Amino acid sequence: MRTVTMREIVPPLPPIVHNQFAEVRELFNRFVVPSYGRFDLAFSHGAGHHVWDVSGKRYLDLGGGIAVCALGHANPEITETLIEQSRRLVHVSNLYYHEPQGRLAQRLVGHLAPGKIFFCNSGAEANEGLYKLARKFGHDEGRFEVLTAVNSFHGRTLAGIAATGQEKVKKGFEPAVPGFRHIPFNDLDAARDALSPATAAILIEGIQGEGGITPATPEYLLGLRELCDEQGVLLLVDGVQCGHFRSGRFQSFQRILEGIPGAESFLPDGLSMAKSLGGGFPIAAFWVREESMGVRLCDLLGAGSHGTTFGGTPLGCAVALKVLDVIERDRLADHVRTTGDFIKRRIAGLAEKYPSVVRSARGLGFMLGFELQDRDRIPGLSGSDKPASLQVVNRLHEAGILTIPSGNQIVRLLPALSLPRSLAEEGLGVIEDVVRSIA
Repeated sequence: MRTVTMREIVPPLPPIVHNQFAEVRELFNRFVVPSYGRFDLAFSHGAGHHVWDVSGKRYLDLGGGIAVCALGHANPEITETLIEQSRRLVHVSNLYYHEPQGRLAQRLVGHLAPGKIFFCNSGAEANEGLYKLARKFGHDEGRFEVLTAVNSFHGRTLAGIAATGQEKVKKGFEPAVPGFRHIPFNDLDAARDALSPATAAILIEGIQGEGGITPATPEYLLGLRELCDEQGVLLLVDGVQCGHFRSGRFQSFQRILEGIPGAESFLPDGLSMAKSLGGGFPIAAFWVREESMGVRLCDLLGAGSHGTTFGGTPLGCAVALKVLDVIERDRLADHVRTTGDFIKRRIAGLAEKYPSVVRSARGLGFMLGFELQDRDRIPGLSGSDKPASLQVVNRLHEAGILTIPSGNQIVRLLPALSLPRSLAEEGLGVIEDVVRSIA
């Protein structure tokens, strides 16, 4: 009997292997829903802190897949973990137990406080779990409302866009899911005034990402905790982008409250996480505090009240465990703090040298941004109707640097947590060259 080879079973790859940008774009134009505004870049591979487009041009990645690629691209330890775990067990349903999920939950709880973890697949799903937690908590008293912040971002599901404090994400999807109202960020009086008999929870980001790299103030965090305790309302934190050591601590509220008198015991009641958790592998989770206000919160979502098919698979949990191992072994939280402070000082220096272009530096750790002046005040950008942030990001692409726009005037830097100081300096030099050319 003739042996059938894999070459005969698997059809040959289409001409896309020639890596021509026009061919890649045409495939997207023909077969991919056009729900993203994409840059004119198509990437073929990455290694460490660089990616290459299909024409062979190399880019220093300071965007990190929007805060996802915690250990860079093609990390060999992640690759080895994927191979090793895939040889053992890729998936079983959540009808059964498996060790990687239990071990990962233990590790995450250890970085927070007593409580329990639910695993899912994306930040939006993790936030959905927090909404359900809030409704379950307030159900018997008829409370269901969640207060969120103006300029917040909580995902693209119907409940996620209702929770998000940005009108642009809601257009065309009305009527909105009921039960969400928006209040000014970092305004404790506004939160107090907004509480109603229907309010079950307040949900904020530790650092607003899509809203412009705006950290919560220590006074706001502590005041919200006190207010929620007084009123019997849950305090929930969206740590999807600002969490997992991106601030230099496991969660951004831990970094923000360092050294603040009375902050040692601060805890939210629930917290969502995703992005850097899997270092590029899709996995997300939310943590629920063990007990708060006399209620055992971590057991509110009992059997049958919430579920997922792919959440917490052996493969995803093994990768997330490896990401945690590397972060802890290499002391990347300390590295993020020191290198992030260095980058922020350099960005602040750009604001001093080129005030006609750069207004200020923003953020903490490796969740940083630089705010641009109004587009019409920058002669080098005023001739286009594109937002200033988009124009600058495109110019940085031309110079071989990947960054992420945030709104009309903020350029975000969300590099891998392992970005070395030497590459940070290289990237900052290119950014300064671009800013100088605009000025």
